[in-house]
Amino acid sequence: MQRSARRRTPTGLVGAIGAVALGSMIANACMYTVHLLAGGWFLGPGEYGEFAVLLSAMLVLGVPALALQVVLARAVVRGYDPHGLRGLTIRTTLSVAALVAVAIPLVAMLARTGVVTTICALGAAPFLTLIAAGQGVLQGRGEFRALGWVLAVVGFLRAAPTVGVLAAGAGPAGGLLAGTAGAAASAVIVWVVVVWAPVRSVAARSAPVPRDAGVSAAGVLRASQVQLVLIVATSVDLLLSRTVLGEDDAGVYALGAIATKVAFWLPQAIGVVFYPRLADPARSAGSLRTAVRVVVAIGALLTVGAGLAGPLVPLVVGDDYQALSGLLWLFAATGAALSVLQVALLSAIARDRTRIAGIAWAVAAGETVVIATAVHSVAALAVVAAVSGMLAATVTVTVCLRRFGP
Repeated sequence: MQRSARRRTPTGLVGAIGAVALGSMIANACMYTVHLLAGGWFLGPGEYGEFAVLLSAMLVLGVPALALQVVLARAVVRGYDPHGLRGLTIRTTLSVAALVAVAIPLVAMLARTGVVTTICALGAAPFLTLIAAGQGVLQGRGEFRALGWVLAVVGFLRAAPTVGVLAAGAGPAGGLLAGTAGAAASAVIVWVVVVWAPVRSVAARSAPVPRDAGVSAAGVLRASQVQLVLIVATSVDLLLSRTVLGEDDAGVYALGAIATKVAFWLPQAIGVVFYPRLADPARSAGSLRTAVRVVVAIGALLTVGAGLAGPLVPLVVGDDYQALSGLLWLFAATGAALSVLQVALLSAIARDRTRIAGIAWAVAAGETVVIATAVHSVAALAVVAAVSGMLAATVTVTVCLRRFGP
């Protein structure tokens, strides 16, 4: 059943972006704190290596959850029956649980992690799927203040038990199990908010939206490959850095890549808040233009800031990182370009035109070949990553605007 609501005013839009941005920042700060304390205080190098690699494996297993969130948000905007959405949530969660069962022995073998520790880590994936589903419902309703609050609470509940158990000396398995328990508790809280929170606003539609086959397991799979290409695009250079560079240069590149991550994640709230508008055919192209302009402006500021801060890098972290003095802006520009690509790909999911992601896949494949065959320095790798990100973002945005109308 469709609901109606007034359009968001500019002030309301800024408030929504601020709420989501604050919630995301708190969640990210919680996870960074986990890594900092685990690696620096509670675990030895070997134990932390096992802990960190299993959290990284969760990024891949988390792809269906991210896809489910955007598919459900789109469905809510289009007025789908909530009962059908619950069915899709249950099916996706069960599918993720089955995927976890298959992944546990593979990850344990390939990453050389303990089976019990692997179970403790990957067992969180089904709960993260439930969390993402609830967040998708809130996002589709336009309840961005509630969504921001939920993001912060989930981040805290996943991080706090992990830190507490690690501090007690339980080791990687205990810390990861505590994080999984925190995810389970978070899933309950998220759905309490979804069920009981009053619906104060819903993303307004300018025109009727025809129902399609996007609300299905196939729709989640299509969105999953889009989310996966974003992960590949943001990590392929770093993953290959230890292969094409020396150990020391790879460490220098890894530090510079922090600027890439910052520039990529800071504008994330823009895509989250604009997503319901991107799902409206009557406003999709205009909303995409507005979102891209905002993200580009933020990226430009971050790039300039990184350029000004570059000469300070050796003073802060030591002369070993002198090479970053003149390159930090390039890392930030890469992250800014990838944030634009993220907005464009979100618009593709919102309109269920996920084949557009083929552009990003093609660019990522080309980037991989160039890095593997022609890169031998930190500067060269940074340039290839920046050019690839800008190319993927520019072409994808252009194609989206042409296909989604004037």
